Amino acid sequence: MARQNREISRQDILPMDIYESQRKERRRDLVALKRNRRVEVGPVATWYFENYETMWNQIHEMLYIERGGEAQIADELSAYNPLIPQGRELVATVMFEIDDAERRKRLLGKLGGIELKAFLRVNGEEVTARPEEDVERTTADGKASSVHFLHFDLTDTQATAFKQPGAEVVIGFSHPNYHHMTQISEEVRSALAQDLD
Repeated sequence: MARQNREISRQDILPMDIYESQRKERRRDLVALKRNRRVEVGPVATWYFENYETMWNQIHEMLYIERGGEAQIADELSAYNPLIPQGRELVATVMFEIDDAERRKRLLGKLGGIELKAFLRVNGEEVTARPEEDVERTTADGKASSVHFLHFDLTDTQATAFKQPGAEVVIGFSHPNYHHMTQISEEVRSALAQDLD
């Protein structure tokens, strides 16, 4: 297996006119890529596993939407490069997706610290999430953010086990107010195995 790209550099950023001309096709390709990188856990949480391609697209979308030009590029690289897996880790953006604002506020108010209660299990061996440290994701009054960025640092043994066809991989939360887990499909396991050296 070829080594995965681990960092987006300034040289990887397309001029916006070129990106715009390719945007429709690239977004279609991204939808196909993400199909096996998205897992629902419980009724309202979705885990989106990131890699070089998802972050490359995210940076280009931010540049396309915000039109900040050259001055914006360094900030986007700084924000999104930490979410690219580095060989023995998986990285997930976890979103609590609740349309009703009042219901969302009530639930998130009960989920303080949930970023410390996320886990990934490989053949029964548990890896606890390491939250991205960009900002606090739980407020002082115990309200959780609706978006979390989680790293799962695997040992060599766990990474090797993860890459084996048929490995049992479970992701979930052990939070008392959101105790849900899901066994990922073989298609998702196979896609995510590409992130591991």
